[in-house]
Amino acid sequence: MTAVKAGEVEGLLRRGPDPRIAVILVYGPDTGLVAERARLLAEKAVDDPADPFALVKLDGDVLAGDPGRLVDEAATVGLFGGKRAVWVRSGSRNYAPAVEAALKQEGADTRIVVEAGDLAKSAPLRVVCERSPRALAIPCYADDAGTLADLIDRTLRADNLRITRDARDLLAAGLGGDRRASLGEIEKLALYARGQGEIGIEDVEAIGSDVSGLMLNTLVDAAFAGRVAETERSYRRFQIEGMDASVMLGAALRHALTLLATRLDGEGKSPGAMVAGWRGLHFRRQRIVETQLARWSPASLRRAVTLLQDAVLGARRAGGDFSHAIAADLFLRLASEAARRG
Repeated sequence: MTAVKAGEVEGLLRRGPDPRIAVILVYGPDTGLVAERARLLAEKAVDDPADPFALVKLDGDVLAGDPGRLVDEAATVGLFGGKRAVWVRSGSRNYAPAVEAALKQEGADTRIVVEAGDLAKSAPLRVVCERSPRALAIPCYADDAGTLADLIDRTLRADNLRITRDARDLLAAGLGGDRRASLGEIEKLALYARGQGEIGIEDVEAIGSDVSGLMLNTLVDAAFAGRVAETERSYRRFQIEGMDASVMLGAALRHALTLLATRLDGEGKSPGAMVAGWRGLHFRRQRIVETQLARWSPASLRRAVTLLQDAVLGARRAGGDFSHAIAADLFLRLASEAARRG
């Protein structure tokens, strides 16, 4: 079994995979993180990532029609010598037979990196890689608080920047479930603060980091505060603007988890006292979050978390209009529940 646990991925990326590994499958619901890790692994496997003879890019649908192509590419010797890699981009057709054939090919030094989508445990591509001792299967799930903090620190450190804890908490609260979008916001902040050494809350507020958090707070806060009409208007607006349903649900899930942790830690305290200890909460949101803490008990928040987790998974599987139907329905259910408790 060569499936890598989610918590072990960052360590594996830092030290690099075992040289004997022929195929690395990178998959998961966070398409930005999948793409970033696949690129990193593919480029690290060659001496010059800009050399098209050293790093060959193939489309999965091409391999589905010509399974032997991957074996041929893996066996090819570089025009100028050196290490080679093949980067396979996700396709809509089943190209697991091509990967399986490449894994059976002994002696090839070419590293194959497969960039895939959100694969079920029974998906042929995932089964092939997880069963082979010559392959690794690396999952990519949405960043949690710890990985977001690490991502922020590492990205800013590359520009010789530090960030205060409060500013990091505020920035992390505004980042969503897509690694590519999160990186874009962090890099925007780094560009804004270049040369000043340390980043504070005022810098984060100035660049308006709102990938799926600070702007989505209007929707999430309305739902958990019981403002049904506002929830419906906000959801429709984000849908029209092209916001992904699972991103909106992810923001609500993170907020529900934070509310739950705050309620449990603040047992016996008033909502105002609990809000006072909420790190990174913008002062403009304090009153509405107090309302939410007053209306939601730990038991009701646990139920909300379960519903949101199921909805995130359902929206990712459904896609398109069906995902929005799932998300919109749940946001209105949350708002109705909060209104009833008011």
